[in-house]
Amino acid sequence: MEVSKREEEYLETMYILHKNKGVIRVKDIAKMMRVKPPSVVDALKKLSEKGLVEYEKYDRILLTDAGRDIAEATYSKHLLLTQFFIDILGIPPEIAEHDACQFEHYVSEITVQRIREFAQYIQEQCPYVLKQFIKEKLAENAESK
Repeated sequence: MEVSKREEEYLETMYILHKNKGVIRVKDIAKMMRVKPPSVVDALKKLSEKGLVEYEKYDRILLTDAGRDIAEATYSKHLLLTQFFIDILGIPPEIAEHDACQFEHYVSEITVQRIREFAQYIQEQCPYVLKQFIKEKLAENAESK
């Protein structure tokens, strides 16, 4: 089944809301994604037709197993990429967060796995070099402000 980047974003948002609040509501999705509630309702209908969410108007919203699998995979990529950008590349957290949110929808699983392996390798085998690199990048970031 084809799931668009935007649909992944909705699923990930619902996953985060459920994880943090225990409940998924249209208004919370709208607020988090910075969209209007009618846009959320349209997306929920499409996701429901694809079997990724259970949604009835004025009723609870639930991710199906398939929807949760996609959301968890997307969120996992997001966390990995954010940490990689911050810890390995020395990107400021707010930029790393934004970039990870964009990148997570386009990167393949093999690339994610290699990033994970590379981060682990560089942290274990070259910690001094990594610390020096990050120190230089943080100094550059400070100078550019």
